[in-house]
Amino acid sequence: MATPSSTPVDLSAAFVMAAPTAGDWLVILPPALMITVGAVLVMVRHRIRLHAPIAIASLGFLVFLDMLLLWKVAVEGPVTMTMGRWLPPFGISFTVDVFGALLALVSAIAALAAGIAAASDVNDSGRRYGFYPFLMLLMAGVSGAFLTGDIFNLYVWFEVLLISSFGLLILGSERQQIDGALKYGILNLLGTTFFLIAVAYLYAIFGTLNMADIAMRVGSLQGAPLMTLSALFVLAFAMKAAAFPVNFWLPASYHTPRITVSALFGGLLTKVGIYALMRVMIMLFPLQREELSLVIGIVAVLTMVLSAIGMLAQNDLRRLVGYAVIAGIGNMLAGVAIGSLAGVSGAIFYALHSIIAMTALYLVVGRAAAISGSWTLEGGGGIYRLAPGFAFLSLAMLLAVAGLPPFSGLWPKIMLVKASLDIGAWWLAAGILVSGFLSTIALGRVFLFAYWRPQAAQTPDAPYGPSAMDWPSLGPIIGLTLLVTAFGLFPEGVIRLSETAAAGLLDPSRYIGSVFATGGAP
Repeated sequence: MATPSSTPVDLSAAFVMAAPTAGDWLVILPPALMITVGAVLVMVRHRIRLHAPIAIASLGFLVFLDMLLLWKVAVEGPVTMTMGRWLPPFGISFTVDVFGALLALVSAIAALAAGIAAASDVNDSGRRYGFYPFLMLLMAGVSGAFLTGDIFNLYVWFEVLLISSFGLLILGSERQQIDGALKYGILNLLGTTFFLIAVAYLYAIFGTLNMADIAMRVGSLQGAPLMTLSALFVLAFAMKAAAFPVNFWLPASYHTPRITVSALFGGLLTKVGIYALMRVMIMLFPLQREELSLVIGIVAVLTMVLSAIGMLAQNDLRRLVGYAVIAGIGNMLAGVAIGSLAGVSGAIFYALHSIIAMTALYLVVGRAAAISGSWTLEGGGGIYRLAPGFAFLSLAMLLAVAGLPPFSGLWPKIMLVKASLDIGAWWLAAGILVSGFLSTIALGRVFLFAYWRPQAAQTPDAPYGPSAMDWPSLGPIIGLTLLVTAFGLFPEGVIRLSETAAAGLLDPSRYIGSVFATGGAP
């Protein structure tokens, strides 16, 4: 018969015993908030008038939480919370550094802008079928991916955002949406399969899935097939990020849903793939990244240049912006290929710029189509005469995406070109400049045809009516334009944060110390 033991058990050997501070809860609040609000919206699904105000208020609160979290990690360093009080690496950890907090904050700002724009863009049918609950679930996945410290949890959060993106993509059930969702789904499921295989392979090699634990052990492994593992991760994340040659799913699908959904996808989803690639290849497998740097650099140049050529070939505004998203991915891959502090910080700055600029550009072309009555360059025109204020905002955003002054796209390109030349990769610098030149021509063509040229006389194929000139709905575009202008005119703070984030990836000692510090918060 078993009897209670009188021998005290030392739980501190297995559990975190210290109580977390209030600030430590900031690590897990963003995804928890989004999941909770999404559940609330499902419960009030019959009162769709409540969806927009609840969702917008929640996204505003998410921005506030992410601001507090960024301030905390910028001042105190990386912060870790471990689920179930189990000590790492056995407990599932959420670990946040400046890199993750920066992307989480900017993504929340873009989602807030899209949520506000959706109040006038998504009709009652779209709300009944769950636009705002899907948006909350999407942001839970995006936030969780940026904040997790466990690589299997990174895979789980990818799945969360993919499930919600499928729902958003087919809202409306139109034929082209189903077609786009099929292409989107097949390629992303392939990427997810490669990701899961890589995670299983990684666990077989290391016996752990905690990123900090892997970063500590990777240097001591001898004879492990880490190059094969790294190549699998690069392939999986390249598919998620829409890098050449596995990028054809993006322009075939992002033009099919409501323009607000396209803005969310273009601004956020590919950046999660870039984040995962940088986190894994720069922080966990730096030697393997060095070996693969030439391959990554070639992929970056092909992604940039071919996508810029694709922009020149497009007549549909939505497809053109899709290629602009892919061109930006090439610039970020260039920073990964370079691998220096300057190159990685340039890639991070470009990711921050791209989240805001791509979200805004999709919203801009949606409003442009609403004003001119056409999604095409051939069928549009006359916007400058009909809405000169909006035309000015559009020109600013087109210049920002092209990387021209005085907007945010200029500085990361300068950083990347300089970093390329510093390591003697003149061909990489040339690729960045050629891509920028071609993109400028393509985006200038948009302004000349869709804004400056007189309006074509034809039957509208886009939403048209009083709502197209509803000035209050211009708020998200105005706000995002002001943000890219501020980033361009006052880049010092963003550059410092990007350099701090890059330094944390290149030297993860503080990240590791946050996870394995004795007596840390659970």
